[in-house]
Amino acid sequence: MNLALGTLYAWSVFVAPLESRFGWKRADTSMVFTIAVIVFAISFVVAGRLQDRFGPLPCSLAGGILVSLGFYLCSYATSLVYLYVCFGVIGGLGNGFGYATPIPVMAKWFPDKRGLAVGLAVGGYGAGSAIFGPLAQLKLIPTYGLPATFQILGGLFLVMTTVGAALLRNPPAGYRPDGWSPAAAKIAAAAREFTPGEMLQTRSFYLMWAGYALGCSAGLMVISQLVPFARSVGIAAAALSTMMLVVGAFGNASGRILSGWMSDRLGRINVLRAMIGISVFAMPALYAAGNNVALLYAAVFVVYWCYGTQLSVNGAAVADFWGTRNAGINYGILFTAWGVAGIIGPRIGGVLYDRYHNYQAAFYTAACLAAVALLCELGARRPVVIGEPKT
Repeated sequence: MNLALGTLYAWSVFVAPLESRFGWKRADTSMVFTIAVIVFAISFVVAGRLQDRFGPLPCSLAGGILVSLGFYLCSYATSLVYLYVCFGVIGGLGNGFGYATPIPVMAKWFPDKRGLAVGLAVGGYGAGSAIFGPLAQLKLIPTYGLPATFQILGGLFLVMTTVGAALLRNPPAGYRPDGWSPAAAKIAAAAREFTPGEMLQTRSFYLMWAGYALGCSAGLMVISQLVPFARSVGIAAAALSTMMLVVGAFGNASGRILSGWMSDRLGRINVLRAMIGISVFAMPALYAAGNNVALLYAAVFVVYWCYGTQLSVNGAAVADFWGTRNAGINYGILFTAWGVAGIIGPRIGGVLYDRYHNYQAAFYTAACLAAVALLCELGARRPVVIGEPKT
């Protein structure tokens, strides 16, 4: 399911063909992705509540149908408004409803390996662009054209997401893996099941929300500038395509999976701190790599890894910190931080380039944002309700 949903990250593959076909400008087509991110983040909260109440099947099935429908309808696009509705609104809703289900389901089934389980689930999302981006760019669009490509992907995604939705179900009440005891686990279970209102009364939520928003803003600020930066230093088109669709996507998926696995052993917050700290240095290093392809690839991989870490480890941390009963809506509320990052990160990067006409300011500003995010994560602790005495 998440492989199909993750094609949202491959939006850039469709930008040039759409601009060539209709004469649209980059500011117009980039708004499609922005709308999708906003709708994604907002609908995630609603879907999280519905998932907690009615189970994963209705939400995941609705998400799969909406994503598939959005892609299919894009084949008939002749205006920007129509594209905004199909890919931005319908596709964004599909992502919100589809993505809201695997994280709480995996957290409930695998409390003993929660980080790895959630990482594998969201790793598929990160890998989606690595598979379907090159497929669309190198095979489908040149062979069948843009409209048919949207239709083919829409049909394929409908099959994938329907099968995935049918397999998602919550464990029975009181389920525990054989031989696992919360008291003996290295990652302790939440002391109690927090409602959304109670979660919002904890200091840790606000520190983690700020760290999530700033850390992802930093990552997305750099990621959004990678293609024009690489072109500005003379990276060839083939190497550029490999960098974005393979190296970046593989780093993103690897960070989600392997950092999730590490968080089972080292602790959620510890891994978040480590990866955000690494990104503070990786972002300026990416700029310093310039046109050295090997160094640029390595820096891109690390930046994407650190970005992907935040998407998986925060999801597992919500279940650890605030319990699994309301994990859907609780993570949905925390996930609004990613929605904010998806808006302000690329926007700040674009403004800085327009002002200084180079990419150094954006990459170094991203490092500063990551440093502040690290400070927020350093202050996060196992949550205590504001005004409630610590035990």
